[in-house]
Amino acid sequence: MKKPLLVVITGMPASGKTTLAHLIAEKTHCPLLSRDELKEGYINTTGVPHAQLNDDSAKHIYEAFFDTIGLLISRKISLVIEAAFQDKLWQPKLSILQSGADIKIVICKTEPSIALSRFEKRYLQESSREKYHGDRSGVKDIANKLFYNYNPVKSGFPTMVIDTTDNYNPGIEEILGFIHQQ
Repeated sequence: MKKPLLVVITGMPASGKTTLAHLIAEKTHCPLLSRDELKEGYINTTGVPHAQLNDDSAKHIYEAFFDTIGLLISRKISLVIEAAFQDKLWQPKLSILQSGADIKIVICKTEPSIALSRFEKRYLQESSREKYHGDRSGVKDIANKLFYNYNPVKSGFPTMVIDTTDNYNPGIEEILGFIHQQ
């Protein structure tokens, strides 16, 4: 039996991951699981804002993300997942999932100055951003640290790097072709 498809959309913060992940999920008719959206659901349940979450909460969300992926893959459900995890967080989990899924990795990238501009724009447009992501205060310091220290996933899985600076390069049709390539 054919393995389900697991499309991993990743990249540094504000690199265009979430926007691309929603588009890919729509175009492939697959559900999308976003780590940040799970965290937002957790915060809605606990009532504890991001700034007050501890390491146990972060680990709980990380484990819930991968437990959910594992469950869906085990039930033969293809899906798109999205998170800004560093290589050290992706690697062990993807290694476990590879036996049950056909994994394709899409890494979004852009210039740090573009990402910073996107990052700042979010906070002007999303008044609830601080509650869920806790990075409004000191946005430039946080963003610069995240942008310049981001270590993308490195693996033997088929990988495509997408420049999201101005639309998608390669374009959406090429991305979909890569995802569906056997």
